[in-house]
Amino acid sequence: MFKFIGVLISLVCAAGAYALDGAQILEKVDRNLAPASYELYRKLINIEPSGAKKEYVLFTVKKGQDMVAGVFLSPASEKGRSTLRLGDNMWLYIPNVGKPVRITSLQSVIGGVFNNADILQLDYSDEYDVVGVEELEKEYVLGLKAKTKTVAYDRLKMWVDREKIVPTRIECKTEADMLIKTLYFKDTQDFGGGFVRPAVIETDSPLYRGYKSVMVFAKLKARELADEVFTLTYMPNIESLR
Repeated sequence: MFKFIGVLISLVCAAGAYALDGAQILEKVDRNLAPASYELYRKLINIEPSGAKKEYVLFTVKKGQDMVAGVFLSPASEKGRSTLRLGDNMWLYIPNVGKPVRITSLQSVIGGVFNNADILQLDYSDEYDVVGVEELEKEYVLGLKAKTKTVAYDRLKMWVDREKIVPTRIECKTEADMLIKTLYFKDTQDFGGGFVRPAVIETDSPLYRGYKSVMVFAKLKARELADEVFTLTYMPNIESLR
């Protein structure tokens, strides 16, 4: 009896340590992808089944766990539009409207397969708990569960390169385990400052067959930012940070 209890305690402790390792891997993924506070440029490309493309260039800044803002630089029809995310709350500012309007995580300010949660993404460890870890020869596979119901995807399955500790692929799913989209992380580059990460994220979805969206990262670097930047009143001025 005592032997059985001892074995049971050992298994529980091992499971606890294993879960902690998964959380550490996920936090390392976040920091390898970007500093806690940063600026970057992105090109977002929507590709239709016909092969037609529409491209957007976006300047983005992030501070801490839950503050992200950005402004569109092109095309001309979108220039000056800005976005803001504070935790679960998101807004879009359109210059000729002059007043920020609420948007949701599952909408998309650019159309295509990427939604607003993808474009204004927070750290994975801020939104998800690790509920499973599998060790493969060259990758970890993390099972992630959303911490709240407000997160865009209830579940993620993340493949992580064991050497670089960055994602190679992420499946985004509903609570019922239905696949919403898959993110593919490609073209690892050295951005300087110790950040070696994929420069390209491609996505496709069984809900939008034949459509694909691509996100290309450039000029990622750490930057200290004032809290004032992440307010509704500052949204018309985000481009002045460049």
